Amino acid sequence: MLQTVRASPDTLQRMQDDQVVELIRETDAEISKLQALQLRAIADLSVRRRRAPSTASEVALALSITEHRAGAIVSAANALIARLPRMLNLMDDGRLDLYRAMKVTDATAWVSGDYVRIVDEALEDRVPGRNATQVRRAAAYAAAKADPEGAASRTEQKLLERRFSLHHQDTAVTHLSINNAPTEKATAVYTRIDQAARALKTPEEARTLDQLRADVALDLLLSGTGGPSARTEVFLHVDLATYLSLNDLPVTLAGRGPIAPAVARNIISGPDTTLRRVLTDPRTGQVVELSPKRYPLDSAHDEFIRVRDQECRQPGCTRPAQSCGIEPTRASGGTEAVVHQPVTFCSRHRKLKNQPGWAYEVTPDGTVNVATPTGGVRSTTPPSMHPIRRRANRSSKKPRK
Repeated sequence: MLQTVRASPDTLQRMQDDQVVELIRETDAEISKLQALQLRAIADLSVRRRRAPSTASEVALALSITEHRAGAIVSAANALIARLPRMLNLMDDGRLDLYRAMKVTDATAWVSGDYVRIVDEALEDRVPGRNATQVRRAAAYAAAKADPEGAASRTEQKLLERRFSLHHQDTAVTHLSINNAPTEKATAVYTRIDQAARALKTPEEARTLDQLRADVALDLLLSGTGGPSARTEVFLHVDLATYLSLNDLPVTLAGRGPIAPAVARNIISGPDTTLRRVLTDPRTGQVVELSPKRYPLDSAHDEFIRVRDQECRQPGCTRPAQSCGIEPTRASGGTEAVVHQPVTFCSRHRKLKNQPGWAYEVTPDGTVNVATPTGGVRSTTPPSMHPIRRRANRSSKKPRK
């Protein structure tokens, strides 16, 4: 197909939608293969230059990119060749592009050689078909699981490097940021700002939500109050053994991904922390019961649904469930007489769900199947509390005719 379109570009206009999507997919695979070849050449050049820092300058000039970007690519090339050969093989096969591969190299840069081989092998079947955020999370989880002590030390070092920075830009605007903040505090800060901004978003308010969030944050920093104190909520998913320090499996913070168990225990020990007992199916790790009630809650219960789903159920979306709405979704094989199944969707994907050509359904086991206008299907299951045991996302596509 690629050769046909390159030989005759007009062919593209005569293709069906599913053929165009397949062309996009095939093109991406070919780009990944070429990127793998380019990385091998860059790594070879680095060896020839005895890994001198000037290699990045040479690559920057050759590719007309900044030296900062070139340095990152050189580092990724060396890491993939020497430390993560399975990831590079995935690129050779067209199953992993440079952007997502660099998520792996970044997330595993601190892992020693004894552990990185374990991570490389663990990720081989987990990163294909995942978006960049999911790849980063999978890599961070695998690295933390392989070397929990190293993960804890890295977290402590990053917290020591926290800083508040100011960067003036052109046209009298400035970038303000807090780097390496504790995850639980940063999440709570954002949630509070987001809630205040949404409360201000009336029909008469012309500012966008992004503008309102920025204005609320500045008002809070300048006034020190920003109105009455607000209590924010984050969802932390930790198994009992990790909570009791019997193991050091990474813990999941909804909307953020894996965090070090030491950080999780610190969050749990906070004065405002509320613990909820969550029972999971030992086979799948999916939530089946939520305390304080000792029996399964009604599946329509909003709180249970958000705990069960953890995040927006659109494949690839990582918005926390507590920031999502609960949307009735057609039950698999159901009719109008069958009660639709409620699942969490963020505002963006609630709108997408109702667009022409998109079809959503929920199977009895909680799997959400999303059919795109071109007939491709992506599916998600309620996230497992034990992500190592089961892959939550899978994809499929209709066979080509």
